[in-house]
Amino acid sequence: MKITHQNQMKLSQLRILVAVADYENFTEAALHLEISQSAVSHAIAALENQLGVVLLSRGRYGAHLTPVGRQIVEHARQIVQQADQIIRLAELSRGLQGGQVRIASFRSVATHILPAVIATFHQRFPAIAVSLTEHDDYPQVEQALRAGRAEVGFTFMPASDDLEAWEVLQDEFVVLLPPTDRPELTAVTWEDLAQLSLIMPPVKYLMMRPVYEHTQKYGCDLKVSYEVETDAAIVNLVAQGLGATILPRLAAEPIPTGVQVLSLPVPLVRIIGVAILAEVLHTPAVYAFLEMLKRGKVYEAG
Repeated sequence: MKITHQNQMKLSQLRILVAVADYENFTEAALHLEISQSAVSHAIAALENQLGVVLLSRGRYGAHLTPVGRQIVEHARQIVQQADQIIRLAELSRGLQGGQVRIASFRSVATHILPAVIATFHQRFPAIAVSLTEHDDYPQVEQALRAGRAEVGFTFMPASDDLEAWEVLQDEFVVLLPPTDRPELTAVTWEDLAQLSLIMPPVKYLMMRPVYEHTQKYGCDLKVSYEVETDAAIVNLVAQGLGATILPRLAAEPIPTGVQVLSLPVPLVRIIGVAILAEVLHTPAVYAFLEMLKRGKVYEAG
C-alpha cells in the first residue's frame, strides 16, 4: 500500500488504541490519558477509517478488541513503548536544558498573571525560552494553537472539543462605581444596576456576552452610555466619575483608590483555563510549564 498523508497513522492514535485495549472502556481510557472521551472516540474512528478495519466492538459493557484489533494492538503497544523510550532518552540527555514554550493569551491574563508565572518558570528552567503573544479575545488564542503558532493558550472554559484544557482560575465579574457615587452602598440590586449610567466594552466583545445574558436572565436591562474598547480606559473613566461599569475583576486591575467594587446581585464568574491542542505529542518543556500551572496557585482575586 502506498503511504500517503491520508493513511499515515499518528502516534497519538496508537497510544489511545493501547489505552482503550487496556481499560476496555472509552471513558476510563480518556481519564487515564487526561483527554476527553470525544477525543478518544474520534481518534479510534479515524484510525479504523484509515486502516479500513474495525478494531473495537462497542457495546453497553465496554469496548473489546476484534480479532484483527488484537493483532494490531500488539504492534501498536511496541511502537508506543519505543516512542516513550525515545522521549525519555531525549529528556535524560537534555534534562530540560533547552526547548521553548510559546504562549498565546488574551490581554488581562497576559498583563496581570503571566509575567509572574513566566518569571517563576524561568527560575526553575532558565534554559527554556518562553514567548508570549497577546490577542484581543479567546477565539484568536484557540486559533493560534490550531495554526501551530503557540503550544499553550489561555482561554475560557469549556474550551473547544479539539483542545485539552484545565481550569487555572475563576474571575468574578464585578460592578465598579465612581468614588462619589453613594459611598455608603455595600450591595447593588438589579434595580440599582438598571439605573446606572454604564461605560462598557463594545457589545460585540465575546468577553461581555455572559454579562448581558446574565443580567437579562434576571430582567435587568443595562443602560450603556459609552462604549470604550480598552479596559484601563474604562476604569479610569469610572474613577473620574463619568459612570459605572461591569468588568471581570482581572481586567479591571489595578483598580484606582476610591472606586467601589461590588458583586452582582447574583454573582457571575468566568472560568479561565490553560489549553493545548489535543492528540499532539508536546515537548517536555511544554509539559513542564503545564505541570507548574497545575501545582501552583495562579491568582487570588481581591
